[in-house]
Amino acid sequence: MKAMSFIPLLGVALAGTAVLSSSVAVAGGHETVSVSGSGVDIASEAIIHSEETTATGLIRTLTEIVELDGDVHGKVLYQARQEFDFVANTLVVTGENVFSGTIAGLGPVILRSDESRFDVNLATGEETGNVHLTRSNDAPDKGSWYDCDLVVVGTGQTPEGNPTFDYSGTCTRAGG
Repeated sequence: MKAMSFIPLLGVALAGTAVLSSSVAVAGGHETVSVSGSGVDIASEAIIHSEETTATGLIRTLTEIVELDGDVHGKVLYQARQEFDFVANTLVVTGENVFSGTIAGLGPVILRSDESRFDVNLATGEETGNVHLTRSNDAPDKGSWYDCDLVVVGTGQTPEGNPTFDYSGTCTRAGG
C-alpha cells in the first residue's frame, strides 16, 4: 500500500507563492498579519515508524517534511499519526511538528505545534485542516515569536503523488 499522508500545516509549500495581505491589526501592542501561501507534503519520502491494524483500518506513525511557500516560508518536520478508517472512508492526521523559517519575510523563527488536525475524505480526496503554531514550551523567555492560526485546504498532488495545499490565516507577533 502506498504511504498516504496529509500534512498538517501547515499542512503547505511549493505548489505556488502567495503575497502578504496588507491586512495588519495591532492588538495590545502585538502586530497581527494575514498570511497565505501554499505547500507540499513530501509524503513520498516519509519514514514510517509503526503500523497497527484496527477493526476498521490502520494507525500509522511517521515522520515527514512539509515545505511551505508564501507568507509562512520554510520547512516543517512533522511527526504524524494517521488514523485510517476504511469503513467510513476517512483519514485523520494529528501529531507534532516544528517549523523553521520566516513569517511575512521576518525571522528566522522556530515554532512548534501539537495542535493540528487534518481530515481527509478518502472517497473524494477532499482535505482540510487547522494548525496552531507557537514557540516551544521549553524555549527560553527571550525575544519575540509568532502565534499563527492557519486553515489548510488540499489542492491535489504533485506528479510524485505528494499532497499539495493552500493555507491562510493570521500570525500575531508575541513576546519581547
